[in-house]
Amino acid sequence: MAGLLGGDSLRANFFASAAGAFMYFATLTEVPIVQGLMGSGMGTGPALALLLAGPSLSLPSMVVIHTELGFRKTAAYVALVIGLSTFLGFLFGLVA
Repeated sequence: MAGLLGGDSLRANFFASAAGAFMYFATLTEVPIVQGLMGSGMGTGPALALLLAGPSLSLPSMVVIHTELGFRKTAAYVALVIGLSTFLGFLFGLVA
């Protein structure tokens, strides 16, 4: 875990936000999951990226968004969530 999500690199933040975007989190279950991941060596920036992307998106919500809005708007939304979560996690990792 520390090799993939350890530190506050851009790659670690991208992986955390992409993983969070495809996971389904029930309300408030992401906090103990992230706490366990941080205990395994996850950096603070990737933790924030996962916490931002997780509630914003999930695979079931992507299917619904695609059905209602189409592929292009779904792809734009997914790219924005992952991109902004990655960027903000990276900035937080630099500051914290």
